[in-house]
Amino acid sequence: MKLKNTLFAHEIQAVEKLEKFKVGALFMEQGTGKTITALELCRKKLMKKIINKIIWLCPCPAKETVKEELIKQAPREMLECITICGIETLSTSVKANAYLRELVKKNNCAIVIDESLMIKNYFTKRTENVIAVAEKCKYKLILNGTPISKDERDLFAQFYALDWRILGYKSYWSFSTNHMAYYDTEYSRVAKIVNTEYLAKRVEPYTFKITKKECFDLPSKNAITKWFYLTEEQEVHYFAIANQLFFAINEHRPETIYQFLSALQAILSGRRVLIHKEKGRRLYYTTEPFFENFKDNPRWIKFHEVADDSEKTVVFCRYTHEIDMLVETLNEIYGSGSAVRYDGKISNKQRLKNRQKFMEEATFFIANPKCAGYSLNLQFCSRIIYFSLDWDLGPRLQSEDRIYRWGQVKEVQIIDICAIDTLDERIKNCLERKETLLEWLKKEIGTDNRGKSLIIKKAEKRAKEQFPIFDCIDLMENNNAKKI
Repeated sequence: MKLKNTLFAHEIQAVEKLEKFKVGALFMEQGTGKTITALELCRKKLMKKIINKIIWLCPCPAKETVKEELIKQAPREMLECITICGIETLSTSVKANAYLRELVKKNNCAIVIDESLMIKNYFTKRTENVIAVAEKCKYKLILNGTPISKDERDLFAQFYALDWRILGYKSYWSFSTNHMAYYDTEYSRVAKIVNTEYLAKRVEPYTFKITKKECFDLPSKNAITKWFYLTEEQEVHYFAIANQLFFAINEHRPETIYQFLSALQAILSGRRVLIHKEKGRRLYYTTEPFFENFKDNPRWIKFHEVADDSEKTVVFCRYTHEIDMLVETLNEIYGSGSAVRYDGKISNKQRLKNRQKFMEEATFFIANPKCAGYSLNLQFCSRIIYFSLDWDLGPRLQSEDRIYRWGQVKEVQIIDICAIDTLDERIKNCLERKETLLEWLKKEIGTDNRGKSLIIKKAEKRAKEQFPIFDCIDLMENNNAKKI
């Protein structure tokens, strides 16, 4: 039993590093072959008859694409062993959870958690159920091109799902005690993450990471920002709502901060925010269109300046109403069928049809990054426009890599549409800061030319007394790590 395609050199290197372990993390950028690498690791275990079933968890919007990829890579006898399930499904579906738990009870299963960043929050029901299934599997893999979207806290749940002994903490509270420095007066607010070298040292033996630049000769990727001003009336409304909701913020109630930020983003997208009060004096808001004609929206005007119907373009939007109006307006201007949508408002069957239509005839692919940001191969297109921005770095990088991956032959252009002197600027800066953090982590878990971990070398030089580790089992001593 062999895979249908030959592995590249870096994929063989990943298999050679992780096949000796029961668990492993493939932090390979999108388009570098983490799916075929995971399949090869599972195939070897099937051939040794130490597993007989494979559970493949992935984002729900990516299920069909993952299925297509597995069919393209794996032989029939291996496909018969694979069960694909959406990660989000495990949040609420009693039937899906019961089925998987029964499956791991009766079989020797390996589990692959594709896009493992989706279980970064340890306290969600989704993560709890994924871990419950994973605990019954001896062999586990997590796959992601972006292991961190906010800070190093994102690593805890992902590696806990593999084996708690990797990081050395049986609970999130032990992890937080050793790695979270809080503001003196507010213990609910994390000031910074400490002991990061320790974390990277612990995960390095079980991790294979690679970037597209390291394994493929890809064309350049150019990012530019197109700025615009709000209309005078829109600006007055923006600051009035900002002032009203700012004074309603309670730092002990995180939902008030989210409410403040989401209301401002709604205004920037072209909505009017209406504030209401409940009996308990808590505020909530509803929205309505700010402009009678969508074409009067300055965000649309700036978008229309850079949109080009002679070149296929992926357009990512934060809001459904933006997708609605863009599809309608673009089809009106450039002709019916020029723009297709790809989001949760349409069925999975229709999404697949729209993706095919974009490949063959449509010019604009209007999508939500959390829906279309996973597993799609759109490298026949070389242009992305972000009509609106979101804070989350993970979906952002995932969505960019729909076109910036192996097979891309043109220079890639990424365009952000941003409002001057507004929250858009803060979001842009926030994304850039988190990307710097991500690049740091990727570098830290790398190796030098002699194969020695860079982070281990740095950790050996650092004074351990600066941030002491409490109640941790150091699995790196006496080669005990290899027993996992």
